[in-house]
Amino acid sequence: MKALLHRHRELCERAVDPLEIAAGLEAHGITDRTAARFRHRDVFSLAEELYARVPRSSGEADPGTEPLPVPRVRPGWVLLTLLPGALGAATTAGLRLTHGHPRLLVAVAGLLALCLAARAVLRHGPLAGPSGTRAWRTTSATRAWTVWLLGYALFGDGLLSAVLTGGPDTLPTGAPDAPWPTAVAPVLALTLACAPAAWCAHLLGAGARRRLADSRGLEEFTATARPLLCGTFTLFLGTLTALLLLCGTVLRQPAAYAQTLTLGALLLLARLLAVHRHRRAPVLALGTAAAAEVAALALPLTGRLPGCAVLSVPVRALVNACGLAAVPALACGAAALALLFHAGHTLTRASAHALTGALE
Repeated sequence: MKALLHRHRELCERAVDPLEIAAGLEAHGITDRTAARFRHRDVFSLAEELYARVPRSSGEADPGTEPLPVPRVRPGWVLLTLLPGALGAATTAGLRLTHGHPRLLVAVAGLLALCLAARAVLRHGPLAGPSGTRAWRTTSATRAWTVWLLGYALFGDGLLSAVLTGGPDTLPTGAPDAPWPTAVAPVLALTLACAPAAWCAHLLGAGARRRLADSRGLEEFTATARPLLCGTFTLFLGTLTALLLLCGTVLRQPAAYAQTLTLGALLLLARLLAVHRHRRAPVLALGTAAAAEVAALALPLTGRLPGCAVLSVPVRALVNACGLAAVPALACGAAALALLFHAGHTLTRASAHALTGALE
């Protein structure tokens, strides 16, 4: 016990209650089985003893009188989350009003601006990490898979249709009536959804910190955190559905609900897990979804080789039965369900919402 106390002395001295120590121990890999070695029934019981053993100065605030810090709403990140949607709308309008070479320039400039805006959103505010901690940087693999998934949402259905019919014969031009059509409405809705995603991340962080302050144990916190996670996730999907309806109506394009909602859910869950110190699962889920979409394009192309026609049968059967949208919907939907199950176990633990400074 003395060795454990010495190893986590700084955590115990900074904690305002035993639950915060329990969250820190949990983040360091100490489980109920480890606590049993110290003759405690669970991690929270072990944290209570550590909290009681740490000497405290008389001027220190009494536990419960100093609430745990809650993320604040800052005007800077609120305005910043609106920037991708504004740039996406401006780029869409520019593509509709231009033709030929100017349209290509508008597309390139809009893409660069959107990348910079998305980078800024992911470095500031709720999507950059909990308040009081440094931003958790996105890995290069995560960026690559995300770019592919968004690119498929824009060009994938048109490309797959061309591949299945013997093409593609031309490159996409961005025109609505082109042989290789682009799905602008879903991507525009996703850029507009950056603001709701940030608000949902803020609601999750703020609600979790309040529940962390009010809970009497880890099980009680988990029981109250799960409805919070489900509520914020459902709120985001409802908002994205409304944005899809709006964009589809304004642009007079199919809203593509299935593939866009599953992609939006996948991206949100991946980011929430990443900023709460769970980076491996998002990379794996995003990579799996991207690999499935790559395979859906590669198999029909490989099936054109002599003796390899059987390879294109699964993709053709799926498209004939459910349409082109089935490929991204199944790929992103399966990955999103896996991440949702993972988030239900990780983001509802107290250690996921403990301040980084208290954990180190």
